[in-house]
Amino acid sequence: YPVSLHTSYHQDLFEEERGETLTRTKRMITRTALSTIIAFCSGIRHIQGYANFNQQNRMIRTALKMSSTKSTDISSWTDLKSDSESTPVGKSLVAEVELRSTGKGSAHVQNKLRQFKSEEEPVITLFRDHAGWCPYCQKTMLLVEEKEIPIKIDLVPMRSYGDKPREFLAKVPNGLLPAIEVNGQVITESQVIMELLDKWHPTSDGYKAMLPDEKDTKGWAKYDSLARLERELFSSWCNLVFRPEGGAIGGLISNPFQKDKNISGSMKGFLDCIGKVDKELKSTKGPWFFDEQDYPTMIDFVYVSHVERMLASVAFWKGLNLRDPKWKFDGLNAWLEAFEKRESYLAFKSDYFTHVMDIPPQYGPGYDGGFEEDRIKFAKKITGRDGSWSLPLDFDDPLQPLYKGPPLPVVVLESMGIQPDSNGSYESADPTAMENACQYMAAWKLAGNGANISRFAARGGPKGSSNSRKSFGAPLADPYADPDKEIQPVVDSVLRIVCKCLMSPDEKDKLENDLVGAISDEGIDGVKSSLEYLRDRVGVPRDLPLASARYLRAYLNWAIDVISK
Repeated sequence: YPVSLHTSYHQDLFEEERGETLTRTKRMITRTALSTIIAFCSGIRHIQGYANFNQQNRMIRTALKMSSTKSTDISSWTDLKSDSESTPVGKSLVAEVELRSTGKGSAHVQNKLRQFKSEEEPVITLFRDHAGWCPYCQKTMLLVEEKEIPIKIDLVPMRSYGDKPREFLAKVPNGLLPAIEVNGQVITESQVIMELLDKWHPTSDGYKAMLPDEKDTKGWAKYDSLARLERELFSSWCNLVFRPEGGAIGGLISNPFQKDKNISGSMKGFLDCIGKVDKELKSTKGPWFFDEQDYPTMIDFVYVSHVERMLASVAFWKGLNLRDPKWKFDGLNAWLEAFEKRESYLAFKSDYFTHVMDIPPQYGPGYDGGFEEDRIKFAKKITGRDGSWSLPLDFDDPLQPLYKGPPLPVVVLESMGIQPDSNGSYESADPTAMENACQYMAAWKLAGNGANISRFAARGGPKGSSNSRKSFGAPLADPYADPDKEIQPVVDSVLRIVCKCLMSPDEKDKLENDLVGAISDEGIDGVKSSLEYLRDRVGVPRDLPLASARYLRAYLNWAIDVISK
């Protein structure tokens, strides 16, 4: 699958016992070396000339060098896991994982059970996507979290990055997500599901209201109008991003009298529609679409999952940063910041990189256009090609702000003594404490699944890329790929050094020497491609929140840079 770090993603891939994995790795190293020696000795009997002898001699030297990595000098995954769990962040996360397993605790993209205040087993099962890509699953989960609806959750791959389980297709033959099952009856379509969940959990039972009161004709008229505007916004976004701009293609004709030549007819239509949304948000006293409640309601959730994807896509393909004050979308920005202050939103919020990778398989390819200079700049920043994925990292990201609300789970922030500002943001947080919290969380994630992540990363090795694979719509998805077993032990050593450095950045100089000593010249390219493979598949929020994920990406780039030299 396109992401790799979570324990429950694949039972046979991410939940093996660490000791057994290490033992198998050592056995594999020994078998590799012995089998190479036997093959070499056998081949000696049939030497056809000195050239053949030289070639086999080089092969044996390469295999022995790669298998003789000084892994004993590098902390084991068991030790790294113990070290990571002894940090304040690690302790808080271990406790939180245990709490979430009971259905309590904070929102999380991989939760399988939500009990909230209920002690009874939920009667509703929600099927949602595994990687956190589906906007319709996201808005449904936001409703569940805000209303605190007890529910069981079954995670299912989207067709763009994996095959759906046979058991799920037996219940939902068309494979649509999200879906719910209640007393053996299966219901699909996110809007229907959300309205039913709201109806089944009324205010009379202590649940929050998500829709206007049945007798509130004015409120329902406003709701229906906003719902139509959301569809208009969605249509204008599709016209802008998924069709070529200008000319007569698709009926999109640029306006020759437009003052800014970068604004095509389709971009103007999109900006005009965003302007209408902004006006509606400015018309209320608070940040939400309805004033009657001090929390987001159904219509806010209907909008936010696609608006989140709009922000990423128009920046990447059109050079349009909707959060830039120059556009004067103050209502939209206040609304986004209000969402970002809610921990439940952080749990399902993705980053721009993940979105520009997951959008094309779902909607079709995006077309470049708009503000060309900004488009190139933003595209490089989103993919890290401008150096923004390299150490040292800037405290914040101007394109996708990190600290308008909690950038990490609140339990992590509290464990490091990081408190919010009076307005709920973390923009004034101590940069060093925040950096340590982000790194500790990334190290904890990596150490907890290290051997399996090493095997996953080794898919990017020279022989991993030659595996026969079933293709999927998502370009980074290859769930059936096997690792390059020859390079895997070296990749494992390198990732252990990366994990150690995340926890002990002051030891970077020493760890750089360990990196150099861990790899033979012949193994450099394979290790680099494996680290790049892993770096590009760190998904948000699937693996980590962005504030922590960007440190994992940056430390992988640090290792790539060191071994490249």
